[in-house]
Amino acid sequence: MNPSTRKTIFTILFFMALITAHAQEKVNTEKCRYIKTAYGYLMVLREGDDVLANIENLAREKQIPSANFTGIGFASEATFGFYDFNAKKFNPKTFNKVEMGSITGSIAWKEGKPSIHVHGVATDDKFDAYGGHILALKVGTGSMEIYITVHNEKLERKLEQPLGANVLQLNCNQ
Repeated sequence: MNPSTRKTIFTILFFMALITAHAQEKVNTEKCRYIKTAYGYLMVLREGDDVLANIENLAREKQIPSANFTGIGFASEATFGFYDFNAKKFNPKTFNKVEMGSITGSIAWKEGKPSIHVHGVATDDKFDAYGGHILALKVGTGSMEIYITVHNEKLERKLEQPLGANVLQLNCNQ
């Protein structure tokens, strides 16, 4: 094999190795969203991640019976909802590019699916704060940290009337 061919093959192999390493690094970054802790899980989400969907997927995948969680981080979009009890629906309002000073919520189950209930407080670049029930939350530049504390008891939510709202059910006979 002549030196020119050898150099071409070496160059091709070198770039293939770089591409493979970069692709593997990207796969590893995309896969790891949480780790197990002594009391539950620590979830670190990155730009573009849907916070509620990731919590719901973790609850389903790990069959979490119930949990509470807290979090902080940056959001590209945070949609809050104020519940109108007369109309039996949320009136939504979306804020862009905010910092989540606090996220708190619970994981329970409803009709065989995870039921996520989240509230939070967001601040904008003027330090104006907005808060309440979170309907949607997408991670912005940076990250979002969610600390999930798992409980042994499986909790359910049920639609209660006349409220027309999902309410966490307690089994007081345990």
